[in-house]
Amino acid sequence: MKRSTIIFVAVIAVVALWAISFQRGMVAMNEGVTAQWSNVENAYQLRADKTKNIVAIIQGSANFEQTTLTDVVNARAKATSIQLTANDLTPDKIAQFEQAQQQLSGAMSRLLLTVERYPDLKTTTAFRDFQAQYEGMENRIGVERRKFNDLAQAYNSKIKAFPNNMLAGLFGFTEKGYFKAQEGTENAPDINFGK
Repeated sequence: MKRSTIIFVAVIAVVALWAISFQRGMVAMNEGVTAQWSNVENAYQLRADKTKNIVAIIQGSANFEQTTLTDVVNARAKATSIQLTANDLTPDKIAQFEQAQQQLSGAMSRLLLTVERYPDLKTTTAFRDFQAQYEGMENRIGVERRKFNDLAQAYNSKIKAFPNNMLAGLFGFTEKGYFKAQEGTENAPDINFGK
């Protein structure tokens, strides 16, 4: 065989091995992102389930503000209606999912503030247990979101870097979205102690 043919075959073999290695590595990274997405969904689902329970507890208080409860029920329904699969984790879809979850968080915050005006409700064991669990659920959601963002960032960096970007589209690897902080959270609140 000619030397040029041997070099050509060797180059083709190296490129083929690189492509196979890239594809296998990306499949593993994609599976990691998918598994972490399941953890995020589980954390949000736990909060949605517990929210349903607290609404039932509060509805037992006959004179509780129905508007606040209705807001929570509607926000929960919207948050649980948005279902994403691992193939739907685009930046736009993540933003829609996150917006619905933030509406539920806001409605729950308003609910917990409203409860302050109902001392009988605040003293029930079920409500006190829920308050403790709710804080833990919110913390878990934050942890799972951060882990998801870390894995998505590693995945996105890998498919965007040259020369991997040439193969990423060929194998169907597309950018994953990130969870972002709510608007305004970058500004610390002003605290005034009456000076």
